[in-house]
Amino acid sequence: MSTQTKPERPRGRPKVSDAMPIEEILEKALAMFATVGYDGMSLRTLNKELGVSHNLIYQRFGTKDELWRAAVDYGFGRMLQLIQGVFDPTLREPLEQLRLAVHRYVIFSAEHPELVALMNIEGRQDTERLSYVYDTYVEPALAGVARLLEHLADEGVIRPIPLRSFHFLIAHGATAPYSLLPFATKFDATSPLDPAAVEEHAGLVADLVVEGLRLR
Repeated sequence: MSTQTKPERPRGRPKVSDAMPIEEILEKALAMFATVGYDGMSLRTLNKELGVSHNLIYQRFGTKDELWRAAVDYGFGRMLQLIQGVFDPTLREPLEQLRLAVHRYVIFSAEHPELVALMNIEGRQDTERLSYVYDTYVEPALAGVARLLEHLADEGVIRPIPLRSFHFLIAHGATAPYSLLPFATKFDATSPLDPAAVEEHAGLVADLVVEGLRLR
């Protein structure tokens, strides 16, 4: 009578691809890059935060630079998809398209504050990383907005506004309560991330921008 022996279970931790969703890894990596910056972040610390062995992130993504790019692609890719698909074909009034774009971007930023936080760090120095984010995501995302602003100004609907001014007013002004959460809560105990507060803030910002640009 023969007996079958079960194959011995491999020792050690399971592979990252089997044990943890790739999205979870990239979310954590993006959050860390946005908090401590590229230079302050280490693969060792990320491995520890995720509770995986010391070399699994390297095996999966390679170098820290490659991980940074993967995390940026993951986070900013969603932003680009949102902006490029934000315009509503049922809205005939171009100015309302602008209001919609601002409103949705502010809400998106509340859901993903790490993107603005990352740019607050990367934007301080002229590096290849900054160029990568701008060329791959920021510039393409703003292309449609730039055309809309130019069209509205040419039609005499709004006052002309440089794209840079518009971008920083929205992306680094209106969204600041989400990337500077502890500072924001000094003004009001209500969390800026409360769903009702997010909706109110997004609507207020969109109204202020549109009405401030509108030519009477």
